[in-house]
Amino acid sequence: MTELINFLNTQQIEYTENESMASHTTFKIGGAARLVTEPKTEDEIALIVKKCRELGVRYMAIGNGSNLLVDDGGIDACVILLGRNFSDVRLIDDTTIYAEAGAQLIKVCKTALENGLTGLEFAYGIPGSCGGAAFMNAGAYGGEMKDVLYRCDHIMPDGEKGKLEGDDLNLSYRHSAYYENGCIITGVYLKLKKGDRAEIKAKMDDLLGRRKDKQPLEYPSAGSTFKRPDGYFAGALIEECSLKGASVGGAQVSTKHAGFVINKGGATCKDVLDLCKMVSDTVYKNKGVKLEMEIRVTK
Repeated sequence: MTELINFLNTQQIEYTENESMASHTTFKIGGAARLVTEPKTEDEIALIVKKCRELGVRYMAIGNGSNLLVDDGGIDACVILLGRNFSDVRLIDDTTIYAEAGAQLIKVCKTALENGLTGLEFAYGIPGSCGGAAFMNAGAYGGEMKDVLYRCDHIMPDGEKGKLEGDDLNLSYRHSAYYENGCIITGVYLKLKKGDRAEIKAKMDDLLGRRKDKQPLEYPSAGSTFKRPDGYFAGALIEECSLKGASVGGAQVSTKHAGFVINKGGATCKDVLDLCKMVSDTVYKNKGVKLEMEIRVTK
C-alpha cells in the first residue's frame, strides 16, 4: 500500500487514507477504507488498476454507495471513488444520453425531461449513480435500466479500455455482466424516445410522490433490502410476518415500508446483517419463501 501511495503522489492522483465509508454510502454505515482515490479521468483509473494488480493490492470502485453495506471493520483495499469527477451528462444525438458513471440518476432524468425524452421516468428518485444502476440493472415501478441501456464503457482488469453493448451486457433482474467480469463501468449510453415534456414531468412527479408517500426516505438506507422472490413481494411477506418495526440495535424494519431496513440511528453493519437474518429466517419459517439480500455487503 505504501508503494501505491508513492505512485499516486507521482501521478498527482487525489487520495485520502483511512477514510470513513459511512460518508460514502446512503446507509451511513461502515468503517474506514485503507485508501480512497478520486481519479479525474479514465486514464487515471487505468493507472490505478494496473498498479494495484502489479502490487497485489485489492481495489474496488463505488459511486453513490446507494446499494452498499460496508463492514464495521472497514475495507482493506484501494477504493476508487467515481463521484464528482465522473458526473458529466450530455445529449449525443436526438434520443441518446451519455452519462459518466458517477452522474446521479436524478440528474440524468432531468436531462431527459429538458430534452423531451421519455423512457427513464421510472428512475426519477432512485438515489444512485449511473454506473451503479447499470451494474445492478436498477429498476422501479415497472421499468429497469435494461429498457434503455444499450452500451457501457469500462476499464478492464488489465487496465485497458473496453465496452459492452446490447445482449453482451447480460442484463436481468438486479444483474449484469459486470457482476462477473471485474470491469469498472466509466460511462453509460441510454437510448430514449421523443415524448411530450408535460406528460414526462407528470409521470416523474407522480412516481416521486409515490416514493415519498410509501418509502422511508427520511432515514438512511440502501433502498429495497431484499430481492423480489418469484411470485411474491418481499415487503408484503415481511409485513405478514408482523416484522414491521422489528429492530436490532440501530437497524430497524421500516414501519412505513417493510421492504426497507433503515438506520434509525447509530446502526452498525452487524446490526443490519443480524436483523436481515432474523427477517429472512422468520419469513422462511412462516411462509416457506427464501429472501435474498439485494444489498451488496463488502469489507
